[in-house]
Amino acid sequence: MKKIFIIAFLSLFLSNIVNAQQLKSPNGNLTMTFSLSNDGTPNYKLAYKNKEVIKSSKLGLELKNDKNSLLNNFSIIDTKTASFDENWTPVWGEVKTIRNHYNELAVTLSQATTNRQVIIRFRLFDEGLGFRYEFPAQKNLTYFVIKEEKTQFTMAGDHTAYWIAGDYDTQEYDFTTSKLSEIRGLNAKAITANLSQTSFSPTGVQTSLMMKTDNGLYINLHEAALINYPAMHLNLDDKNMIFESWLTPDMKGDKGYMQAPSTTPWRTIMVSDDAREILASKMTYNLNEPNKIKDTSWIKPVKYVGVWWEMITGKSSWAYTDDYPSVELGITDYTKAKPNGKHGANTANVKKYIDFAAQNGFDAVLVEGWNIGWEDWYGNSKDYVFDFVTPYPDFNVQDIRDYAKAKGIKMIMHHETSSSVRNYERHLDTAYKFMKANGYDAVKSGYVGNILPRGENHYSQWIVNHYQYALEEAVKYKIMVNAHEAVRPTGIARTYPNLIGNESARGTEYQAFGGSKANHVTILPFTRLQGGPMDYTPGIFEMDISKLNPGNNSHVNSTLANQLALYLTMYSPLQMAADLPENYNRFADAFQFIKDVAIDWDDSKYIEAEPGQYVTVARKAKGTGKWFLGSVNGETQRNSNIVLDFLETSKKYTATIYADAKDAHYKTNPQAYNIRKVVVTNKTKLSTFCAPGGGYAISFIENK
Repeated sequence: MKKIFIIAFLSLFLSNIVNAQQLKSPNGNLTMTFSLSNDGTPNYKLAYKNKEVIKSSKLGLELKNDKNSLLNNFSIIDTKTASFDENWTPVWGEVKTIRNHYNELAVTLSQATTNRQVIIRFRLFDEGLGFRYEFPAQKNLTYFVIKEEKTQFTMAGDHTAYWIAGDYDTQEYDFTTSKLSEIRGLNAKAITANLSQTSFSPTGVQTSLMMKTDNGLYINLHEAALINYPAMHLNLDDKNMIFESWLTPDMKGDKGYMQAPSTTPWRTIMVSDDAREILASKMTYNLNEPNKIKDTSWIKPVKYVGVWWEMITGKSSWAYTDDYPSVELGITDYTKAKPNGKHGANTANVKKYIDFAAQNGFDAVLVEGWNIGWEDWYGNSKDYVFDFVTPYPDFNVQDIRDYAKAKGIKMIMHHETSSSVRNYERHLDTAYKFMKANGYDAVKSGYVGNILPRGENHYSQWIVNHYQYALEEAVKYKIMVNAHEAVRPTGIARTYPNLIGNESARGTEYQAFGGSKANHVTILPFTRLQGGPMDYTPGIFEMDISKLNPGNNSHVNSTLANQLALYLTMYSPLQMAADLPENYNRFADAFQFIKDVAIDWDDSKYIEAEPGQYVTVARKAKGTGKWFLGSVNGETQRNSNIVLDFLETSKKYTATIYADAKDAHYKTNPQAYNIRKVVVTNKTKLSTFCAPGGGYAISFIENK
């Protein structure tokens, strides 16, 4: 590992300019300037290659029941600078090694009226800025409550934004593309129904927020290392183009309970004139603490199938019986209930999935609806929903355990909490012990519905701490976690790499009951995936949902080739082949790509990228030398013209190309594809047709 840490007043990247401090990125492209206004209000601004990115913006925090908030009357009493450069190896990831290189400025402020001290720490990377507030141990600031964080991001123009509406409880919205000035007028249409939602402002949006300026800059606003703090949203003053942080409140309306010494999460601003650099950035991970798990041998990328899509589409059900309109665990007798004949998580059906996984080289099988209580599992403000250990009468835990083990298949446990986090915490250790006793090394947890305790929000400080508690407890049992409906990730997986996936956005399931826009998957890599991998559950081959469930007329807005490409463009160490086995058997030649594609990587190259339009990425499989490529397309058909210069020099490869047919279209002809093989080198130029909502995928095998 290379590591350099220098503390000094380095004129190379810091200078005093009339009570102002200036910091430059290692490559010199970014310049951050910190200053105090005449009333002692902290301000900062950011420029990229001499172009304004963030105009002068205020920093500070408003405290509850305290007339002396941390907003002004500050003076600078100390500044410290540093340069840091290291390479670290992730447990899993897009690349084998990550470089963490930044210049740092820490400004210590003292408030004249209270003698309180606050440190604002800035880290400037080549791809962007991270900064946070730090509260040292001191007599005059110990316990305090944040009424609102007043961090500003003053934009330099009316940029194009790719946004979802601000909400305390869900990120499961389709993205809207508009000018910043148009957000207010489009907000009502952007908010669609969800099982739990709390929007807060007609100009509120969520991070990660992606924008593009008229002069060709790509800007991303987000946060990193969300620990013991509420999630940050952004509220837009659309007259002045100023975003201000808007924290998620608790049931009392308070934003954060703090005890010094402590820090806030990092506020992040990524910027480049090349969209590919935004996608390739590891800045969010670099702002998190290093891995805290000493033995990571049990943390392994997983490619899986599961009893899930058949229930999402309505072909089968989570519930075992239709006899009981309500159930009480410990009282309701399921042995006396009549099975509804639709329950998906039955032993015989699960064994079919285990067989399919074993025959096709998958690692694991997920089963949802295996445990009692699904007959009235959400919407009733019910505390004791599940016990996470008692199966339905038609699901034999021990038999499945032994059958899967004999086939070399791991099982993934499902823990739906119905957002009763108190109940989950009561049962958590027992549930984890049950998992390990029955051979389950990974859990998919869910938080559907309104939070219990009543009045709490999915992204408040207390609930954020719950997600972290469940993750850290899982480490004790060597369990990997894939949390759905939890707060969107902020790079925590660097510190706790057993967090192998999150949902925290609108995933494939919405294609089964409403349909996301065809360009949805060309925006997610710029937004949701900035904080960590998503369990997007791709691989749907039958787009007409009515063929699975005649009562459901939804449609998957994607071509089959697009679905293959998602295994590259939607990076995750946890990848599902989500469709039914019979659909994969119908399209066995295309299914071959899903069987072949890797899920852990030594290198990744972003070749084409434009938010909302297309993403093309090539990845080198870990330890094998094999390359795979995926390209997803938005609403407008195009030809993708690329050079295969990522391949090794002087070697020939057989490229198997899975592409849209010329008449393919995500709505009218989604299953039109062709497969061809060509011999290529690193000098080969490829031109490939991409249909609306389409794309292509390629596997490269070196010719020996």
